[in-house]
Amino acid sequence: MKPSIRKIATFVEETHTEMGRTITPPTRRAAAVAVIENPFAGKYVEDLTGLMLIGEELGELLTQRAVAALGIDPTTAESYGKATAVGENGELEHAAAILHPKLGAPVRKVLGKGAALIPSSKKRGGLGVVLDIPLGHKDAAFVRSHFDGMEVRISDAPPRQRNHGRRCRHRQRTPVTLA
Repeated sequence: MKPSIRKIATFVEETHTEMGRTITPPTRRAAAVAVIENPFAGKYVEDLTGLMLIGEELGELLTQRAVAALGIDPTTAESYGKATAVGENGELEHAAAILHPKLGAPVRKVLGKGAALIPSSKKRGGLGVVLDIPLGHKDAAFVRSHFDGMEVRISDAPPRQRNHGRRCRHRQRTPVTLA
C-alpha cells in the first residue's frame, strides 16, 4: 500500500544561545512531516499490514527530507525520534502500525547507523494538534545530553473526521537532529 500524501512540510530550528550562553556551533534540528490519508479511518480493520508498509516508505522519505533540510552528511546526525497523530476517527493502533514494525529500518539505513531504539509517541487529535516528538541519541539510548523533544504542528491537519468511507488525515513525523 502506498501512502496518499496530501502535503509534506519540513521544519528547521537553530538554537544559538541557552541561558545566556552562546552555543557554538548552534544546535540544529529538523522535522519532516507528511500529511497522508488514513485508509482505515472510521472502521475496524484486523490486518494493518498496509499501514506498516506506509511507515516503511515514509521512514525513508521523511528522513531524507530532514537530512536535506539540515544540509548534512546523514551519518553525522546524532539524535532521532518519531511521532504520529491520527484524526478523531483514527485508532491509536493505526499510528502504532505506521511507527513501529517497519519505519525504523529505512531511517537507520538513510542515517548509516542507529543502534538505539527510536523514541516515539502517538496520539489522536483534532485540527492543528501539537505533538512533542521525543528525541534521543541514535547510537546510545542513555546519553542524557541528547534527551530532548521537538514540537511540530500543521494547522490544517488532521481535519475533522467523517464517518466510514470518508477521508481522514494522519500525520507522520520523523525528525532528525544534529547537536
